[in-house]
Amino acid sequence: MKTLEEWFAEYGVSHKNVTNKKIHYICVPLIFFSVVGLFMSIPSELLLPLATIHPVFANWAFMVILFVLIFYFRLSLPMGLKMTLFTAICLIGNYAIGQHIPLLWFSITVFAVGWIGQFYGHKIEGKKPSFIKDLQFLLIGPAWVIDSVVKIS
Repeated sequence: MKTLEEWFAEYGVSHKNVTNKKIHYICVPLIFFSVVGLFMSIPSELLLPLATIHPVFANWAFMVILFVLIFYFRLSLPMGLKMTLFTAICLIGNYAIGQHIPLLWFSITVFAVGWIGQFYGHKIEGKKPSFIKDLQFLLIGPAWVIDSVVKIS
């Protein structure tokens, strides 16, 4: 398994342009946030058998996030902690939004806007997005942005 530094170095190759970086600092968290919202929009009745263990397990976003956080903690403890904080904010934010407007449509809209921004940034950069080479970069992108914003080690 690659180290966090190796992932970031490889990701950074196609993220050198200042404008592309700024776009990523906005769009990557938006995409991550929207994906959490999309998973929260899946009816929890499908997880009803798990709700008998504990109601918190009846949330698809929570279930997926557990596996995603394992990925981050395997890269490094500080990265796992940073991403745990960010995912908690995403869960709480999506829950709050879902109390006022349809979360599914909100998440689809944010997802589309985020990806349009991403592809525009890569057009400026003149390089393909990293995830085309390896889908794991879809998880590295959020870590790269959060690591740039939250400095703990």
